[in-house]
Amino acid sequence: MSYYRHHLFFCLNEREEGRRCCHQQGAADARAYAKARIKELGLDGPGGVRVNAAGCLNRCALGPVAVLYPQGVWYSYASREDVEEIVQQHIVKGEPVERLRLPD
Repeated sequence: MSYYRHHLFFCLNEREEGRRCCHQQGAADARAYAKARIKELGLDGPGGVRVNAAGCLNRCALGPVAVLYPQGVWYSYASREDVEEIVQQHIVKGEPVERLRLPD
């Protein structure tokens, strides 16, 4: 078994020259929210969930983006409600959130 059951990576990349990037679309706030919720739910720590910051995940045009491993499910989100849905439906219940899912 892996040290963590899930890793949730949020792209926090900031691109130069005003080019579209996850950072300018609120990714840092979304990551902070997810990290706090995982802790509030008691899902953090070994055997649980780790919420990480990532550099560029190279899907800028579809962002902001996050990816959940080990399943390798990619998401785009627009609000805290979307992030909450990912936490509740995918991490807690084990069902990917199809409406937020990006193509592989």
